[in-house]
Amino acid sequence: MLSFLSRRLFVAFCVCLTVSGLSFALMFLAGDPAIAIAGSGGRAEDAEAIRIAYGFNRPLLVQYFDWITSALRGDLGQSIYFNIPVTEIIASRIGVTLTLGCVAFVVALAIAVPLGIAAALGPNGWIDRIALMIAVSGQAIPSFWLGLMAIVVFGVWYGWVPISGAETWQGYILPVIVLSYYAVPELMRITRSGMIDVLSTDYVRAARAKGLPMHLVVSRHALRNAILPLVSLSAVQLGQLLSGSIVIESVFALNGLGRLAWESLLRSDLPVVQAIILILALLYVVLTTLADILNAGLDPRLRGGA
Repeated sequence: MLSFLSRRLFVAFCVCLTVSGLSFALMFLAGDPAIAIAGSGGRAEDAEAIRIAYGFNRPLLVQYFDWITSALRGDLGQSIYFNIPVTEIIASRIGVTLTLGCVAFVVALAIAVPLGIAAALGPNGWIDRIALMIAVSGQAIPSFWLGLMAIVVFGVWYGWVPISGAETWQGYILPVIVLSYYAVPELMRITRSGMIDVLSTDYVRAARAKGLPMHLVVSRHALRNAILPLVSLSAVQLGQLLSGSIVIESVFALNGLGRLAWESLLRSDLPVVQAIILILALLYVVLTTLADILNAGLDPRLRGGA
C-alpha cells in the first residue's frame, strides 16, 4: 500500500506541476497581457509601462518561478481591477461555489445511486425506463434553459423560493436542483451498469441460491464491487460541479468562483483568472487522487497496478 501511495502522490505532484505551468501560460496564450490590461484605447507607451510595472518584460521562466513560489506561500498576486490581493477576492467567493457544488453532489448521489440500483434489479422495467428518461433529458436540456424555467415557474409564478442571490439557504434550492440534475445521469448509469455486471457473477448467484434476501445480497456482496467505478466517477463529477457552475452562478446571480471568472475575463483581470484556474484544476487533482486511494482501499487488487 505504501508503494501505491508513493506512486499516486508522485503522479499527483507531476500533474500539479503541469497544471501550474499551463495556468501560468494562459496569461500569454491570448497575446501580450500588457496590451490586454491597457485596453483597446491604450497607447503603446501605456502598454510598455504596464509591461515594466508587472514584470512582463522578464524571461518567462523567471516570471513562472516567481509566480509559483509566491503561490506556494499563498500569494496569488494582485487583482488588476480591484487592486487588492487575489486571495482576498477568492476567499470571499469560494464559499458559495463549494457550498453549491458539494450540496448538489450529495443530492445527485442520493438520487442516482438508489435509482441506479433499482434499475439494475429490474432491467427493462418501469423504474429502468424512468431512469433512462432522466438520463436522456439530463443530457439534452441546456442548463441555462432549465435554470430559467425553474426561476419562472418556482420563483415568479408560485414565489416558493428566491430567484437570485444566496443571502439565505433558500437561495441555494433552485441552483442545487438544477446543477445536481446534470450529475445524476452519469452517476446513475455507472451504478446501474456496475450492479448488472456484479449481479451476474457466480458469488452473487450463490448467495441468492442460499436464500439470502435481495437487500442483503446487494448491500453485503454486490454494492462493494459495483461501487468501485462510481468512486472514480464521483471524483470527476464533483470536480465538474465545482468548476462548471459558471452558468448556474450567472443565471441565479450567485457570487461564486464561476461568476468571478467570467467577470474577470470581461475585465481582463488576468491574475484572478489565473488563480481560479489553478485552484479548480488542483481540486480536480486532489479529488481524483483521493478516489484512487479509496478504490485501492476497497479493492486490494488495484494496489499492484498503476
